[in-house]
Amino acid sequence: MTKEQKNEVIEFLKEKFSQYNNFYITDTESLTVEQVGKLRKACFDKNVELKVAKNTLIKKALEAIDAEKYTGVYESLHNVTALLFSENPKDPALIISSFRKAGNNEKPQLKAAFINGDIYSGDANLATLTKIKTKDELIGEVIGLLQSPAKRVLAALLHHHEKQAEATTAVE
Repeated sequence: MTKEQKNEVIEFLKEKFSQYNNFYITDTESLTVEQVGKLRKACFDKNVELKVAKNTLIKKALEAIDAEKYTGVYESLHNVTALLFSENPKDPALIISSFRKAGNNEKPQLKAAFINGDIYSGDANLATLTKIKTKDELIGEVIGLLQSPAKRVLAALLHHHEKQAEATTAVE
C-alpha cells in the first residue's frame, strides 16, 4: 500500500468511527472465503457494516479522533481484524452468536466492542452484549410501566361507573 492509499483508509475509518457510537472488533482469521461471504450477508441483512482493515491503520484512525477515549481498544488490535459498525449495539453480537451456532464454529471471535463509550474486551462478553437493551426497547419498557397505573385507574373508574349504572337501573 502506498502512503496515499493508507491515508485514504485512515480517513475512511475516521468517518466510520465518528458516524457510529457502536463498533465491534472481531477476529476472522480462520474463516474461509465462503464463511466470510455468509458473514457479510448476515451483516448486510441487519444493516451492520463489516469492514476489514489493517490493525495499524485502525489504531491511527482511532488515535486521530481521540487517543484517550479508545485506549482500551488498542490491545485488541492483533491478527486479522474485521470491524462491525452498527447503530444498534445489540445487532453485531446477535450476528456473531447466530453465525457461530449455525456453523458450529468459534469464529468470528469478539476481541472488543465499543458501545456508547464503554469498552467490552474479550470474547467472554459476547453473551452479555446479546442481552443489551436497545434505546427503543428501553423506551418501550418505560412507556409500558407508565401506562400500567393509568390503565388500572381507568379500569377501576369504568368498573365503578358500570356498577353505578347497574344500581340505577335496578332501582327503577
